[in-house]
Amino acid sequence: MHSFAFRSFVYALCLLPATLALRIPFSVRSNTHITRQSSSGGVFPVGNTQNSFYFTNITLGGRTISVMLDTGSSDLWVTGSVPNAQDTGKSLTLSYAVGNAAGDIYTAPFSMGGYSVDNQAFLLVSNTSTFSTNIHSEGYDGLIGLGPNSGSSIYKKLSGDAGNNAINRIFEQNSADDYITLELSRRGDPASNITGQFTISEIVPGYENITSMPQLPVETVYKVTDEDQHWQVLTDKDVGVIGPDGQPIKISSIVPKAPSGQLVAVLDSGFTLPQVPRSMSDAIYGRVQGAEWSASQGAWLVPCGQLINLTLAFGGVSYPVHPLDVSSSDFGVTFSNGNPACLGMFQPISSAFSLLGEYDMILGMAFLRNAYSLINFGKLVNGGSNTNQPYVQMLPLTDQAAAVNDFIQVRTNGQNLIGSSQYALLPASQGQHSPESAAEKKHDYEEKILSRWPYILVGCLALVLLILGCCIWRCCKRRRLRRKAAQQKNDELSAISTTSTRKAGPYSQLHDSQSTATLAMQPMRASTLEFKAEYGRDAFA
Repeated sequence: MHSFAFRSFVYALCLLPATLALRIPFSVRSNTHITRQSSSGGVFPVGNTQNSFYFTNITLGGRTISVMLDTGSSDLWVTGSVPNAQDTGKSLTLSYAVGNAAGDIYTAPFSMGGYSVDNQAFLLVSNTSTFSTNIHSEGYDGLIGLGPNSGSSIYKKLSGDAGNNAINRIFEQNSADDYITLELSRRGDPASNITGQFTISEIVPGYENITSMPQLPVETVYKVTDEDQHWQVLTDKDVGVIGPDGQPIKISSIVPKAPSGQLVAVLDSGFTLPQVPRSMSDAIYGRVQGAEWSASQGAWLVPCGQLINLTLAFGGVSYPVHPLDVSSSDFGVTFSNGNPACLGMFQPISSAFSLLGEYDMILGMAFLRNAYSLINFGKLVNGGSNTNQPYVQMLPLTDQAAAVNDFIQVRTNGQNLIGSSQYALLPASQGQHSPESAAEKKHDYEEKILSRWPYILVGCLALVLLILGCCIWRCCKRRRLRRKAAQQKNDELSAISTTSTRKAGPYSQLHDSQSTATLAMQPMRASTLEFKAEYGRDAFA
């Protein structure tokens, strides 16, 4: 009973960050839609709404629906009506940062390009009024989770393979190549010729080199919390994050089993703004002249003309982040004096903070636009035949020199002001630090306890065993002492009994005034002659 309650509590904690995709507390200034294209085979065009939402088309019950691509969750949900859908009689509520997706679980024929699945389970969301944004106006009417099947709430609700998520069902039927790839476009970049694409078991033409990139093992979470498994990888040791000054940003991981000098990063296409440790966000933006922390936005505001360099490294490969992705002019934010500002995209992690210490940061769209990503599911396919470990490969897409030219064209109207004094970084000693809220301090304290529960549990068990061992030792010692005391008592009683027996027996020692040493042997007769005279013969003859 206690074990079940504990697992339920842990799972509730795990589910919170797992369903916090779509974190975007800002209003995008304008909505621009990509023309929805048809797809064939395993390659699907990806639409882009102002670099904040990426979506593609699926067919459910015969209806074509645009759904957001989310590698950070594992469920399929849609709004509106779905023809030929069958009600399972189960209801479910999924919690996201922008609101709750609540409704009933149905099944219907599902297809995506050349892949088809019968009776795919999905959540039909009947009410989106709790959402902070109109998702239809943003270009999509649902969401498809591309995470491991173990994280699917529908799968757990239906208690069986009938609840397997869509991508898992596709891999069950086509297990030769259990991988997906994702390429995200960047709007507002005049030199970018990238068109967003999502593939299943295929490589986007021109990116074949991705298969030669390092295979980054997917870091697994604790077994008791494997429902919260994400696509998470390790940064390089000591040089995983290179800041604006060209020096590594040194951050200690909150993940207990993470190697020293490395951070655990989740790849999540559902997050517009990457979520990073507060000290990292401060190191990126705190030394910018004129930078201002916005408590209402929960992020840094910087001058739009400030070019900020940032590079992440995985598997010995550097992944430069385009300066247009380090700060964004798409959100219409202003400084406290009312002047236009750009939003620092690498936001201090707060609501998505991992209380169980499973990851350090979430690399969302602003990072993923800089790499073509391949995710191999391996043995994480439920019901699949693949027994290999899951891994991630990433191909860098950003050329630093070209990115600088793009930034100059977009942000400073073609004027190269990068070397001017107004855009020089402040000395490290003058860098600003954003305030940590009371809620974050509480989360940090809880994380230090919860993330180390296996070690605490082992320590408690060791203490219990030590106490138990001491008790057993004391009991054994007392038993030996009692046994020894009883033996001594028996020996004393035996000695007393023996002494009493000797006093009463025929061979008791004489207690005379004369000692045995002074006693002389007295002859029975005076002499032999007397004996002979008396008896008339020699007694010894």
